[in-house]
Amino acid sequence: MSLNIEILETSFDLVKLKSDQVATSFYSYLFADYPEVKPLFANSDMTEQRKKLVNSLVVIVDVLRNPEELSHTLRGLGTRHIKYGVTPEHYPMVGNSLLKAFESNLGSSWTPEVKQSWVDAYDAIADLMLDGAKVEDV
Repeated sequence: MSLNIEILETSFDLVKLKSDQVATSFYSYLFADYPEVKPLFANSDMTEQRKKLVNSLVVIVDVLRNPEELSHTLRGLGTRHIKYGVTPEHYPMVGNSLLKAFESNLGSSWTPEVKQSWVDAYDAIADLMLDGAKVEDV
């Protein structure tokens, strides 16, 4: 699958302008739609957690044009998420919540083409993270 990097970068510029609202929306949707994930964040400082989310997204978008670095970054992220108790079942929940947060904060800039670009990107991101999550003896 090839990603529409230009659309991802352009739309993410808009996300960054509202990064606090996007991150807050993301966790609101995640916890409302999937309350079973709340225990994963029981010991988390949610202000820090929102910053980590935004920072991770920034890093991912920054390396979209470098597939080798992107792959390495995402596999590492997937490996680290095992330690937090994240399972493969959580990835679609996160994806749905992230897309809802983008949609609710981008308004009319959230076009069908932008949505599809992010659906494709999240699928690729999740696949690489899940690949990293298969690493043994982390």
